Amino acid sequence: MADACCGPDAAPTPDTGPEGTNVAMATEGPGRLRDVRELRLAALAGLLLAAGWLLGRADATLPSTLGLVGALVVGGSTFVPESIRGLRHGRLGVGTLMTIAAIGAVLLGELGEAASLAFLFSISEGLEGYAVARTRQGLRSLLALTPPRAEVVRADGTVEVDPAELVVGDVLVVRPGGRFATDGTVVEGRSAVDTAAITGESVPVEVGPGDTVFAATINGGGVLEVRVSATTADNSLARIVRIVEEAKDRQGTTQRLADRFARPLVPGVMVLAAAIAVVGALLGDPAVWIERALVVLVAAAPCAMALSVPVAVVAAIGGASRSGILVKGGIALEALGGVGAVALDKTGTLTRNEPRVIEVVTVPGATREEVLEAAAAVEARSEHPLAAAIVAAAPRLVPSANTIAVVGSGLTGTVGNRAVRVGRPGYVPVDGLAEHVARLQAAGATTVAVEIDGRTAGLIGVRDELRAEAPEAVADLHRMGLDVSMLTGDKPLTAQALAAAAGIGSVYADLRPEDKASRIEQLRTDGPVAMVGDGINDAPALAVADVGIAMGAMGTDVAIETADVALMGEDLSHLPSAIVHARRARRIMRQNLVMSAAIIAVLVPLSAAGALGLATVVAVHELAEVVVIANGVRAGRSRG
Repeated sequence: MADACCGPDAAPTPDTGPEGTNVAMATEGPGRLRDVRELRLAALAGLLLAAGWLLGRADATLPSTLGLVGALVVGGSTFVPESIRGLRHGRLGVGTLMTIAAIGAVLLGELGEAASLAFLFSISEGLEGYAVARTRQGLRSLLALTPPRAEVVRADGTVEVDPAELVVGDVLVVRPGGRFATDGTVVEGRSAVDTAAITGESVPVEVGPGDTVFAATINGGGVLEVRVSATTADNSLARIVRIVEEAKDRQGTTQRLADRFARPLVPGVMVLAAAIAVVGALLGDPAVWIERALVVLVAAAPCAMALSVPVAVVAAIGGASRSGILVKGGIALEALGGVGAVALDKTGTLTRNEPRVIEVVTVPGATREEVLEAAAAVEARSEHPLAAAIVAAAPRLVPSANTIAVVGSGLTGTVGNRAVRVGRPGYVPVDGLAEHVARLQAAGATTVAVEIDGRTAGLIGVRDELRAEAPEAVADLHRMGLDVSMLTGDKPLTAQALAAAAGIGSVYADLRPEDKASRIEQLRTDGPVAMVGDGINDAPALAVADVGIAMGAMGTDVAIETADVALMGEDLSHLPSAIVHARRARRIMRQNLVMSAAIIAVLVPLSAAGALGLATVVAVHELAEVVVIANGVRAGRSRG
């Protein structure tokens, strides 16, 4: 741990198990302070140090010396071996400074000072390792959400198996209150599924045959049979854990700044200490100045600075993942905390991407049911997104014959012995209904005209409804001082109506994917911009934005790969929460950096002037590390 705080040459590669899962992630870290090896050694070193000091007060010289030497050896074992290995590979770290200082103190006859240094720094090493492990516990605990056994349908009934043995195509039986062992598709049964542990959404999701369910979510009151669509090594939960674990290696600007400062500081401090020792020895008492040089060596150690950002980043990413927000590294975290504007895609982001019929207008002599049945009969043969909404609204469905699609206009067909034509106004005459067409379009609805046997029968207004939480989410973004705009491929009238309902003033409509990317580029001239979309047709805009945010990323590979941040559920209120969380983490990183730099700036001149001894400087440094770690861990709280 000693040199690692200033950054090793390369991050260790985690071991992987036979199924490709990360063993390090699955293994439970230290749950209690007494389980940390470095802290156990520090406790022993402290006892030996206390015994040596007490024996020294009693003039028991030899036992006192043995106690101090024991404290030095035990405490030093937590950082000296790692420092020596680092030197062999050309790496200098804080542990190197501490090792040199301890050796120098022994050579100067200050055995008690050396033992105190080893004791205090061993506490630092243990607390550092414990803090980082604890910040990852929330993420590791995700893996524990899957059940230890899964009930699978076999030819002779159901049997319980280890979830790791599941293969694609197996059929699971998930009883009320049970957790899903992996991802799958419901083949029988209906229930409500609690996805809060994964997506952060508090309202259970109704599922039935054909619906997708995800690993670790909780079944409600119905028995479900689910066909497995992914093994436990490849399901959505495993993918999320892998991505978040990899994210810690993507350093942000603040973390790179800390590294750039800390890495050259170590050799710089060694040069400074050597200069103080040499110049002081030439001008005064060599013993006094060499001792001061050793104190300066420790005083300028940047371990608190090197820890200041990584602990906060790991804590913040883990905390976000527990709230259904997947943040892909320090770069994304910092960028999200610094955005000044948010651009929102319409379909699937502000809306649910589930169009429904909102109004049916009929001419005299025609009924609502007649218009819907005629339109649904023809639309049943169509793959247009609005067709499903019309079919769902019809009281009954009798598919048409001789259906022909007229590209860009509509459909024709025969229903019973009547000719039916359905399509956009203009393709189908709307005589006498023009005012209703304008009104529906102004309300954000797409208007479908219906003609039966050559006579206009009515209009059907279909609209992709705004998410219930969208207006409040947009209002929250405005309250945070963010500029909010909407980007969509829809027509201006539809876009304007929906934007007004959501509380968005800036609307850019009739955009192709490349147009959205260009618009993001223009918005970026005024400051950092976050783009929120579905991660598929919005991929160019997500890539161009300072932060790309994917909505509803559970099970969507493209969304997770393209975006920097993914909201795993479909609750738009998680967006302002994510930005608040990132802003808070960014603020904590900066607090830690300023605090660490200030401590070095104060300790170095005081040490050079002889105002502080070695033990005092070490104690101040270790206290600073504890404060920095504790402050960094605060970034893991999901609410700021």
